[in-house]
Amino acid sequence: MNLKQMYVSVLMFGVGGLLLFMYLQAWIDEQYAESEENLKQQISNQDIKFYYTEEPKRAPKMLITSQKLDRSHAVLTETVSSQANANPFLEIATSLTPELSEEQQKIKLLLKQFKQVNLSPVMRPLNKSLIKDDHWKAIDEVQEKRRAFLYNFCKKYIKERRPLIHLMRMVSRIYVEDKHKLLYCEVPKAGCSNWKRVLLVLNGLAKSTYNITHDTVHYGRHLKKLDSYDLKGIHMRLKTYTKVIFVRDPMERLVSAFRDKFEHPNSYYHPVFGKSIIKKYRHNADGEALTTGSGVQFKEFIQYLLDSHRPIGMDIHWEQISKLCHPCIINYDFIGKFETLEEDANYFLRLIGAPEDLTFPNFKDRHSTEERTNSEVVRQYLAEIPATERQLTYDFYSLDYLMFNYSAPYVEP
Repeated sequence: MNLKQMYVSVLMFGVGGLLLFMYLQAWIDEQYAESEENLKQQISNQDIKFYYTEEPKRAPKMLITSQKLDRSHAVLTETVSSQANANPFLEIATSLTPELSEEQQKIKLLLKQFKQVNLSPVMRPLNKSLIKDDHWKAIDEVQEKRRAFLYNFCKKYIKERRPLIHLMRMVSRIYVEDKHKLLYCEVPKAGCSNWKRVLLVLNGLAKSTYNITHDTVHYGRHLKKLDSYDLKGIHMRLKTYTKVIFVRDPMERLVSAFRDKFEHPNSYYHPVFGKSIIKKYRHNADGEALTTGSGVQFKEFIQYLLDSHRPIGMDIHWEQISKLCHPCIINYDFIGKFETLEEDANYFLRLIGAPEDLTFPNFKDRHSTEERTNSEVVRQYLAEIPATERQLTYDFYSLDYLMFNYSAPYVEP
């Protein structure tokens, strides 16, 4: 075989491996989409209602029921394994498939190793040995109810289909603090900036949460994420570290994200998202708006959110929590809520043995003079869009509402 023939053979071999990889990836995506539809159908056939039992002041004016969930645009299917002690990574087969080349089989096995995850659904008890008084008793009782609610929801509805999920994507939002054996899943617009400040102090990288700037928090690259470890490191930490997530009423989180990213000067969101949104959804847009992307209206933002053919993709600040943190696959030991942020966070810090003088910071990270996004502010923004789009927006976040037992207090004008 001459040099030219060898070159052609190697090239063809590489192309064959790439085609196999693309085929398997397409199959994985197809299975994942199919599972989403199955879960949506499962939930729509049930008599599900939202009960917000922890904040009586925010009683719903109208509840979203399962009959309305069948219009949901995007419901994420997540899975749990029925084997409590199963290895969360698919075992690589010892025998090779005869019809595939050795290199192609390696690619296929590598895909399996990284794409399929089965984590234990067992709800393990929190270590409360460091809690010495009854001051936290009420918060602890609420915490146990939240965990039990999520566990039972996942057990009931997320159990039959087990779609393949990219492991590294699944853990890409999780921050690691090794000293206190802590995993924190970042949910933007739910106190994440101050949580990162806390992680910097716990890591010994700062003495106080109050002298850490916004840019240091988000662009300093001081904190490690779980996807930076190898498979063994990820597996060990998921199994042994305390996992925490903080969530927020989906509508409040959405409005908060819009106000932060589109109502203030922003060198990324205006030219990247703003220009695309204005170009597609604003009739007779002027040249300045099309050039700068500034001045996006809330109704235009909602049109973009609900569009199945968005001109630009999703962003973590308004992505569903179910897709950011996968709470039915990763079994979180502590579920905090933005509505009770300080109490929950300070109780959690005591649970993990944080320094006594470390408390969760209560300052507003940016735009400190601006009113926080609350229920009244949300109502003002939702009044700008038709009732149909308002309901569709709820449907878009339906799984987040269900998983974390939130009601829907803003459905009516």
